[in-house]
Amino acid sequence: MTTDVTTPGHERFDEHPRAGGFRRGRSGLVVAGLVLALAIYLTHGILTMEVPGSAATPGPAFFPVILTVCAYLLAILLAVQVLRTPDGPDPEIVPPPGGEHRTQSDWRALGITLAAFLLFTAMLVPVGWVISAAVLFWGVAYAMGSPRPTMDIGIALVFSCGVQAFFSAGLGLNLPAGILEGLF
Repeated sequence: MTTDVTTPGHERFDEHPRAGGFRRGRSGLVVAGLVLALAIYLTHGILTMEVPGSAATPGPAFFPVILTVCAYLLAILLAVQVLRTPDGPDPEIVPPPGGEHRTQSDWRALGITLAAFLLFTAMLVPVGWVISAAVLFWGVAYAMGSPRPTMDIGIALVFSCGVQAFFSAGLGLNLPAGILEGLF
């Protein structure tokens, strides 16, 4: 099954997948490469981690190993998916009169997500995990175009409290409490 992806003055992408060379439609390989780099970095951290002999089972390397294996699998699956089915041009975007688009990125969503992350890092220690993580989760949902901001705030608070409880009760680790010191 093929999809008719045509734009005025351009050839069909599915008929000429080599038009523009191998790189055309394969920008997703950048994400796969970044995930692979993260997995390699995590592997280095695991191999150089000093684990005391008194560490209980499963040990401090247990969760990092799970995350590292998942990162390697995700990088491989992303690369295979991008190589098998390169992205075609978005048919809903009309090319400018002078030719092809330079990008099809959503800079607004990227900017809002980056701002939410920077706000999270600035708020983490003074305000605490629960509030700063809720702001981050809500900011990302807003950036991605969620139509219900009030519900997103509630979900963000529940999720950040759940992560706090998991780290505190499940792992025995304390995330910054900030202004909520004494409640967690």
